[in-house]
Amino acid sequence: MGGKNVLYAQSGGVTPVINATAAAVIETARAHKPKIGKVFAARNGIIGVLQEQLIDTSKLKKAEVAALKHTPGGVFGSCRYKLKGMADNRREYERLIEVFRAHDIGVFFYNGGNDSADTALKISEMARELDFPVQCIAVPKTIDNDLAVTDNCPGFGSVAKYVAVSIMEASLDVMSMASSSTKVFIMEVMGRHAGWIAAAGGLACREKGDPPQIILFPEIPFDEKAFSAAVKKSVETNGYCSVVVSEGVRDANGEFLADAGTKDAFGHKQLGGVAPVVAEIVKKNLGYKYHWAVSDYLQRSARHVASAMDVAHATAVGEAAVKLALAGESGVMPVIERTSDNPYRWKISTAPLDKIANHEKKMPKKFISRDGFGITPACRTYLEPLIRGEDYPPYGRDGLPKYVRPEFKYLDRKLPAFEV
Repeated sequence: MGGKNVLYAQSGGVTPVINATAAAVIETARAHKPKIGKVFAARNGIIGVLQEQLIDTSKLKKAEVAALKHTPGGVFGSCRYKLKGMADNRREYERLIEVFRAHDIGVFFYNGGNDSADTALKISEMARELDFPVQCIAVPKTIDNDLAVTDNCPGFGSVAKYVAVSIMEASLDVMSMASSSTKVFIMEVMGRHAGWIAAAGGLACREKGDPPQIILFPEIPFDEKAFSAAVKKSVETNGYCSVVVSEGVRDANGEFLADAGTKDAFGHKQLGGVAPVVAEIVKKNLGYKYHWAVSDYLQRSARHVASAMDVAHATAVGEAAVKLALAGESGVMPVIERTSDNPYRWKISTAPLDKIANHEKKMPKKFISRDGFGITPACRTYLEPLIRGEDYPPYGRDGLPKYVRPEFKYLDRKLPAFEV
């Protein structure tokens, strides 16, 4: 690396632990001076790189960096912005090179999911084509847990813990009132194409009859008749029914139940909320009183109930990314490799980005129960270690978590303004 500067950026939907990865990158880089120069962070992901909005993290105090580890959100700002192919928008790639060159940046870390891995891969290929020496390393993050190769994705374990705890607690509430009030509770969770988060709700079901009695996965076409029968059976057997539904559930024709008719910046269909759709089916077919809730941002920002294992994973991939850069690697991602289920053991390995970008890991059939409404023992064996342990943030005297929002020092711009 020869002491060149490093640029770190966050991308896509944030997680409860993405800032732990950021802290690990910064702290590990600082420990390897003078082989590594300064660590800069882009404001709002790749958009900040294009617009030359760069934060000098060397101005952050040691305690401020350490405090990032227990702060949710994306402290440097994230974005949903997908670079087109070089043939379609070469000017953006040329601009990236200009920014890298202007600030002596030799390594680019992009902390995100599938689309971010694709962006890092494209920049890596562009760097070779334009003969500019910049190493591009993607750092894994996504609550959806759908990245290929890696055993799991930092961010998922904490969201899984939140979902399992939430459906357990809400079900105790419903159970208390079911004889004279609400009989069906529906909790919507994220997961557009893969049902990993919905599956995590199944961890609350430790004995027969425990909630959630029904899980609706994107991998299983929604069957209204079978669903209604399952709800009726649970109410008649247990007195109530708790349902976890993934936002990406589709009907037999492959259409989202909650298609809002619009698309996001990545070209993905916007979903308008599947819980009320499912609730209406319960009302229409069974007439039960119901309540529904959408976890939405709550599930991915709940740092107060983060998984200690997830924090360990998020920290490890940040440290590994810096070490890969020191080893001269580019076009790769540090990934989590499970080496044992019982006891749970893992290590960090390396994977090429072309094996990860634009690939999607869905729930395997062996993880979904035969009736399509639950998880199997094999799925529980996979999921359970990922939610182990607590890593509570420090709390202030006012009873609230001590989350940080540091004041940043931005680099002086050296280039003309750029419109995105």
